[in-house]
Amino acid sequence: MSTESAAASDEKKPAEVTAIHEGSEDEKLRNARKQIEFYFADSNLPFDKFMWSLHTANAEHWVPIKTVSSFKRMREYVSNGHEWIVKALRTSEELEVDEAGENARRRTEVQPPKGQFERSIYAKGFGDETSDLQKKLEEFFSQYGETNAVRMRRVDGNKQFKGSVFVEFAEMKSVEAFLNADPKPSWDGTELLIMSKEAYCDMKIKEKGLTGKTAEMRKDSIASRKGFNAFQEMQDEKKGKGQKGKDKPNPEVWLEFMGSKIRVQEGDGGSVKSEDVPYIKGATMKFTGCGGDANFTEMKTPLRERFARVPYIQFSKGDDFGLVGFDKALTEDEIEYVKTNLKTVNSNDVQWSIPEEEEEKQFQIDRANFAARSALLRSHDRKGGSSRGGRGGGRGGGRGGRGGRGGGGRGGRGGGRDGGRSGEKSQSAATTEEQSGEKRKRAVEPDGGPDTGVRGQAIPTIAPSKKAKTDAAL
Repeated sequence: MSTESAAASDEKKPAEVTAIHEGSEDEKLRNARKQIEFYFADSNLPFDKFMWSLHTANAEHWVPIKTVSSFKRMREYVSNGHEWIVKALRTSEELEVDEAGENARRRTEVQPPKGQFERSIYAKGFGDETSDLQKKLEEFFSQYGETNAVRMRRVDGNKQFKGSVFVEFAEMKSVEAFLNADPKPSWDGTELLIMSKEAYCDMKIKEKGLTGKTAEMRKDSIASRKGFNAFQEMQDEKKGKGQKGKDKPNPEVWLEFMGSKIRVQEGDGGSVKSEDVPYIKGATMKFTGCGGDANFTEMKTPLRERFARVPYIQFSKGDDFGLVGFDKALTEDEIEYVKTNLKTVNSNDVQWSIPEEEEEKQFQIDRANFAARSALLRSHDRKGGSSRGGRGGGRGGGRGGRGGRGGGGRGGRGGGRDGGRSGEKSQSAATTEEQSGEKRKRAVEPDGGPDTGVRGQAIPTIAPSKKAKTDAAL
């Protein structure tokens, strides 16, 4: 994120925002690099269970670039191709890429972040949530200095955006620049309510009339990050809290997918071998003409009435098409049912068709990989318990969620859940559970959402990498 003085002229700010949107090639490469650096940063990595599981999957701490590229906040860049993303990462001073261009890792060891609370502010007055609000918020706060995370605050339960955010700046001088800005920060012409996060905590405590130990506990609750914390997990291990079952061998994880059992590969956070995925012709339908958006809940409602297992939907925001996967080949009657009962998507008339064989094969492989990641995460949750949290958002994204550099509603890093949900099943030992959808969303992907990790293992301690380098409601 670029750093600008809070006193930057009004004439300059619009030009900067335009540059970010229209962007030169160098600007796009830089933004892609910064987004991936965020995933690996001290402010996110140890608090994002899925990223932590990738980071600790091997002693060298290499993480597959293709896995990271699949995160929600990377979708606008992934169409440029794998080599383009590798090119962006090779300019990073924080990350290094292996010779094959397949994996990336930090150059330095993970450190517990210090001063997060002191470097955080509260701001309210951002109105209703829009699909691009997370990105706009990040651009807005970058005027005052580099941000570690912009976390959109959400209502517990329904994840509705509260219209307020917590922002963690990288330096105290940026906090001061924001809080002391003249004129005061405003959004869409309306002055924002702003204060330090500490002042916000004190205000809420006073409103509730809390005193003594109760007030201290309330402040600690607001100040601390909820959910997964690798440092806390390691502390618990040292105290012996995590010893139960530590020495038991981890059972293999198997995925029941469209009538076949497939072994889940655990090294990259959960995947399957392409050759193990059966091709079921005619188990997919393609819709075209949705106008760049789709509401999965609205789409699935009529389908639930006919199909026993909820279909898997694959759609990327901005595309005019998407795919719907079923657990078996469809009959003519079932195809007609879909066409008749789901004539519109996003209030637009859509056309339904059967995709070409190669497209359907790749889609089914994508489905199997999605289900494999979820199976592995659920397996871990059954054994070690699940944890929610992440960057920000409500995760706050987000890839928010990835609190993306900000925080959408897992989403992040804003926004509702993105991506499809599958109806595949997983088996660990003799246990079978219904696939519940991808849990890998992060805090400011800022979309704040649940983060999950790898099954069957206590949280690994941080092992030094062999080639590590050291750089000198309201």
